[in-house]
Amino acid sequence: MAQIILFHSAQGRRPAVLEAAERLRAAGHRVEAPDLFEGRTFEDVEEGMAFVEETGTDELLRRAVAAAAPLLADGTRLVYAGFSLGGGLAQNLALADEHARGLLLLHGTSDLRDDAATAVPVQLHVAEPDPFETEDWLNAWYLRMVKAGADVEVHRYRGAGHLFTDEGLADYDAEAARRTWAVALAFLAELDGGEQG
Repeated sequence: MAQIILFHSAQGRRPAVLEAAERLRAAGHRVEAPDLFEGRTFEDVEEGMAFVEETGTDELLRRAVAAAAPLLADGTRLVYAGFSLGGGLAQNLALADEHARGLLLLHGTSDLRDDAATAVPVQLHVAEPDPFETEDWLNAWYLRMVKAGADVEVHRYRGAGHLFTDEGLADYDAEAARRTWAVALAFLAELDGGEQG
């Protein structure tokens, strides 16, 4: 069983995020899915991004760190996970945590420093093409993650929309979502097999 912290996208902690948390719990994991937007959700990504800009990424990162802190208090090794913007936040926290157990990225990544170093196992699920995660960006991201020491898997879903796991959005792709969750659960089970508790 892994302890997972799951961060939502720029559209807020929508029902799909809570459903994902329940799916992970049903597989035997402990999951926290904090609300970094204090109850706000958005049907439209542009509205969500305007809220992110207004709030500030530094403030959202502070909120993410505050949400993770109690889970780390007893020495628990976290799996950081997130959707789109939340994936970027999860990546930043995982790379700053030398004891991170894993990093599950759904629909999003973040830049990383040239001197970043990590041995964390990483799995990314992304649409192909994706308007927010272009081919050039993903290639550069992958090379930088590998250079940092991460063990990286990338799974691409041709023709899917950006947030293709969210059934409540036009981006939803049932087959891509099914494949994503099957592969992600196997990844988490493999992490769990490498370390109990």
